[in-house]
Amino acid sequence: MKLAPIFACLLLAAPLSAEDGWVPLFNGKDLDGWTPKFAGHELGKNLRDTFTVQDGMLTVDYSNWKKFKGEFGHLFHDGEYSHYKLRLEYRFIGKQINGGPGWAHRNNGVMIHGQSAESMDKDQPFPDSIEVQLLGGLGEGPRSTANLIMVGCPTVMIDGEPNKARITESKSATFDGDQWVEVMLEVHGSKLIRCHVNGEPVIEARDAKCKDGKPLDSGTISIQAETHPIQFRRIDILELDD
Repeated sequence: MKLAPIFACLLLAAPLSAEDGWVPLFNGKDLDGWTPKFAGHELGKNLRDTFTVQDGMLTVDYSNWKKFKGEFGHLFHDGEYSHYKLRLEYRFIGKQINGGPGWAHRNNGVMIHGQSAESMDKDQPFPDSIEVQLLGGLGEGPRSTANLIMVGCPTVMIDGEPNKARITESKSATFDGDQWVEVMLEVHGSKLIRCHVNGEPVIEARDAKCKDGKPLDSGTISIQAETHPIQFRRIDILELDD
């Protein structure tokens, strides 16, 4: 599996035009190009129609669920990516499903440099990947977004030191309510991860590696179904030269 040298999450004030080379991964109409995988279920099964398109927005919808029993889900985009910018606009809506863990309240993420959906075990809850965590505020106290989580095998360097923590919090603001948040993730293989939220740099990591010490240069992109409803009104990619 390969990764890219720079990851950056940027929040931009205005959309970029098609002439800028951006390509939508989400077409605003259906889930073409995306494949669901839920823990305990076969690849391709969209459990209880959780991933859906509503009013032109890719939606993680729990209206057909009665209770969560550990069926964490991911929606994988086709193929693998290495050098690119990925721009997202997301917002949390509604209430968390009954049975969802407390830490998953207003919690989602975009998984980058992930293993393929086909290589996941049937009961595996999360793909080995680097997660850029997408969080909403809880109405009191700070809660940053664009935190970095090492899921499974990856490791990175933070401030010149090996990152020993599974989760590294960013310095972003807190986003309470159902407001839209725009994030851009810039990826250049295994060399550098940089995140900006609302134009402000909030976290930087370098030298992503697999468990065997090899550079993590590329992988899949996926979004989560992690018990709280969320909507994405745009997911665009701009592929970069190596």
